[in-house]
Amino acid sequence: MTTTLQRRTLLQAGAAMLAAPLALRAQERRFEPRPGPWRTFELTTNVSVPEALGTTRIWLPIPDVASDWQQPGENGWSGNASAARIVADPARGVRMLYAEFAPAAGAPTLTLTSRLQTRSRAVDWNARSKVNEDPALLRASLAPTELLPTDGIVRKTALEATKGAKTDVDKARAIYRWVVTNAHREPKVRGCGNGDIKAMLESGNLGGKCADLNAIFVGLCRSAGVPARDVYGLRLAPSAFGYKELGANSASLQGAQHCRAEVFLREHGWVAMDPADVLKVMRQETPEWIKDTAHPVAAPVNRGLFSSWEGNWVGWNTAHDVRLPGSERKGTLPFLMYPNGENDAGPFDELAPDSFKYTMSAKEIV
Repeated sequence: MTTTLQRRTLLQAGAAMLAAPLALRAQERRFEPRPGPWRTFELTTNVSVPEALGTTRIWLPIPDVASDWQQPGENGWSGNASAARIVADPARGVRMLYAEFAPAAGAPTLTLTSRLQTRSRAVDWNARSKVNEDPALLRASLAPTELLPTDGIVRKTALEATKGAKTDVDKARAIYRWVVTNAHREPKVRGCGNGDIKAMLESGNLGGKCADLNAIFVGLCRSAGVPARDVYGLRLAPSAFGYKELGANSASLQGAQHCRAEVFLREHGWVAMDPADVLKVMRQETPEWIKDTAHPVAAPVNRGLFSSWEGNWVGWNTAHDVRLPGSERKGTLPFLMYPNGENDAGPFDELAPDSFKYTMSAKEIV
């Protein structure tokens, strides 16, 4: 009996010793982006269409957001295009590289190299001052889009989520909390999702990826009278905070597209938001699906992603309902975050880089 008790005690002590470092590592998790030095990246996209079928057209997003957290640099391109130039959607103003390939050119090839600087950002809640912004931009950041209506069930949900909230900060915080509490990351969704928030709310299925989950946040904010916008972009490098899901392999960025969000708060200006990444960490960072934001792995990002971003990411643009200049495609794209292309056989599948044949990589310039 004594031997059995001793063995059990030793086993329990050993298990506790093994568990202690794990618990310590969990407690040591942190996510605290702060504005700091600029990081310079060279981002390269290579497109190689397997065969020429009539005229081929390619549209590639470029860094088109200039702010106190990102500065776009030069864009250069090469390949066998018969024409290539920077163009813009006439309605939204979002810029992109457009390249056209004549049938005689053979299999189209295109390389785009973009330089940019980026850094982490975080709001100082103690620093308050009236921030002036272009009224037209604020109106656009309150307006509905094709997939982000601001009436009906979206408006109803926004009012429920912000009940009792008095200020825009309170409303943004309540909506952020509502999204993290009620939505979830669904890894089976293709790409980043399409952001059809009305369909999601009507179905009650709030599973999606970043372009769905942050779109819910943006749509609810707009419905509650708080200017908000999606920022479509691409992860460039691993996270400095040890979260594998919040970074990317710089050598292979296909699938590293990520949509973030911003809200405009009158005393702070544009403030970083990313409830979608909270939900990504909760679903995918650990083998077990984390269901509680108080979990030591989830808590730092839940707290930090309300008002801060890490600077290992490039923001392409903030545009919804994008028309590709020169395209024969009918209608609009929900957003421009991926390479797009078409030939006489029709549009390419931008979510299938292996068949579309494009690669993306980034190199940090130090």
